[in-house]
Amino acid sequence: MSPLSSPGDKHTTHFGYQEVPVDEKASRVADVFHSVAARYDVMNDLMSFGIHRLWKRLTIERSGVRPGHSVLDIAGGTGDLTLKFSRMVGPRGRVVLADINESMLRVGRDKLLDNGVGGNVEYVQANAECLPFPDNSFDCITIAFGLRNVTDKASALRSMTRSLKPGGRVLVLEFSKPVNPLLSKAYDEYSFRLLPRMGQMVAGDADSYRYLAESIRMHPDQETLQEMMEAAGLERVEYTNLTGGIVALHRGIKL
Repeated sequence: MSPLSSPGDKHTTHFGYQEVPVDEKASRVADVFHSVAARYDVMNDLMSFGIHRLWKRLTIERSGVRPGHSVLDIAGGTGDLTLKFSRMVGPRGRVVLADINESMLRVGRDKLLDNGVGGNVEYVQANAECLPFPDNSFDCITIAFGLRNVTDKASALRSMTRSLKPGGRVLVLEFSKPVNPLLSKAYDEYSFRLLPRMGQMVAGDADSYRYLAESIRMHPDQETLQEMMEAAGLERVEYTNLTGGIVALHRGIKL
């Protein structure tokens, strides 16, 4: 199935390297994140050697968020971006931390409350494919390391565009395709040999991290995702490769 097509075009979709019924993928992804939620932050630091913090910092810098803005952090997980955005928008602004997974949302809420974040943050359990917000609601929408888990990525991108104010930005931070063949080979070795072992040792769950590696390989490459964002109605779409293309940051504007 082409990344530009909708899962509605056939009865199955990919869950990692497996083909599963379309209506089962969301529950399978939910099981993965229920399993890893409690150790999610620890594993992020270990898996990326802490570099994920630099990737997220660049996302913040490219967001254009200012005091008083309204921001939606989709698949916000444990709240790394929401924490920063809440301080940027100030008391007159609004940040919505949205995640389809109840366990991740609960961990994120607890973490933010522990960091003194409260008044300008809302928590919404929501599916990115059909966001429950009015048209033209947000100045900025981000999704960091979440789009690859969405069953119908095209629908999610259209839903984000609809929810974005004219002049607003969508930023997609996601694992992508390394540009150097040697780096790609080393990355495959790390992903399929070391990552599941690390997941077993730290989170007691090798299968979820094996799925993580597979889901990255099934995600659209940089150029294809750029085309998908343009097809969803975003303009001036561009991307920046980070860490040799292991991760890419895509940004588009609603005109």
